[in-house]
Amino acid sequence: MSRHHDPCHGPTLTRREALAGAGVVAAAGAVGVTLLADPAPVWATPTRPVADDLDVYVLVTDGMRPDELNPVQAPTLHRWASEGTRFTDASSVMIAETLPNHAAMVTGVLPERNGVPANSIWDHAAGTDRTLDRPDDLRAPTVLDRIRTEAGLTTASVLSKDYLHGLFGGRASVQWAPFPLVPITDHSLDWFTIEALKQTITDHAPRMIFVNLGDMDRFGHMDLSGTSLRLARNQAVANSDHKLWDLEQFLRSTGRWERSVVIVLADHGMDWSEPLRLISAAGAIEADAAIRGRFGIAQNGGADTFAYLGPAHERDASLRRLREVVGALPGVNRLYDPAELSLGRLGGDLVATCHPGWRFSDPTPFSNPIPGNHGHEVTLGIPFFVGGGHRIVRRGGTVDRPVRTLDVAPTVARLFGLDHAGMDGRPALEAFHL
Repeated sequence: MSRHHDPCHGPTLTRREALAGAGVVAAAGAVGVTLLADPAPVWATPTRPVADDLDVYVLVTDGMRPDELNPVQAPTLHRWASEGTRFTDASSVMIAETLPNHAAMVTGVLPERNGVPANSIWDHAAGTDRTLDRPDDLRAPTVLDRIRTEAGLTTASVLSKDYLHGLFGGRASVQWAPFPLVPITDHSLDWFTIEALKQTITDHAPRMIFVNLGDMDRFGHMDLSGTSLRLARNQAVANSDHKLWDLEQFLRSTGRWERSVVIVLADHGMDWSEPLRLISAAGAIEADAAIRGRFGIAQNGGADTFAYLGPAHERDASLRRLREVVGALPGVNRLYDPAELSLGRLGGDLVATCHPGWRFSDPTPFSNPIPGNHGHEVTLGIPFFVGGGHRIVRRGGTVDRPVRTLDVAPTVARLFGLDHAGMDGRPALEAFHL
């Protein structure tokens, strides 16, 4: 995607931003934001927020594993968690990828309701797989919409990944278009993202901000030191943590820390595989005459989704044969009916996941060369805690009940006095004095 840059006003609107609706670009320095003109539909009359002096930050440390939340690798995050409330049994929703879990965080509903079951799905109309990176791919209201329309407060999205910015186009009052983008990864480094976040806070004082920090994920994917050393990954964790320390100093120095509730979590974990531990389901299907040409594949790292393309009356027999063929491949862990995972129709007709230390590579063995992957069961575990300086945050506790990415939206809705009864998630009220 082309992106034009104005040296005075930062990045201008991309094609995806234009799709989100009419807006204007306002900026300070090199930080560009989009201010929305048209509000989203109103749900219901809100009650009062739990406090008038409340600013909520949802900070997603993309791809962070629970074991990395320790005082050596991530001293700032570990201190925030220790001084707040940590949830020790936290997980993603399947498929454990970036887009479905960010969608779950801000809608509070499962993929079958929000329309985002994976990063990549098979598009029957286009006859190919594609990334869910368009504003109309997200089919459910978000707390970003609802806080600005129902509570009349400013919201913001500061998302480091270009496809996330595309998916959430038109949702927040203020939007930062990630810039500059790193080639290949299509994300902005955490240094730029946090600087943009600080500028957005200074210029617009949003009451709820949705933030994605992509370095841990992107450098984890590319870490050729692999299953043991993880040199690039460990450095990315340390760098991101230090930049969050810088954010804390900014909030303290401007008197905002005492207003802050900081919800920190990852969207998924990360797993590393050796070079030859890859699974080519497309090759196995092509070699089987009974199902050759009958399925489209959307590859999601640690998971493949299969969409049936043949005659309707042969679907059941073809799916049975597909299960036999794919289930027999070395490295395949489990096969799911998409309904088991609440994926909806875009989840295809079959989902396959891999064992730890393996990855899918479709349509060819060269399609997925990176060692770091997620999407499968071993990458479901995530860190999840609530911190910040606001008086309502409970201090120094742990909670062992299961929580998921789905629980973020109802938690935020509760803090701002919005109805959350129709969501699939549950508010993390154990983290607050309410």
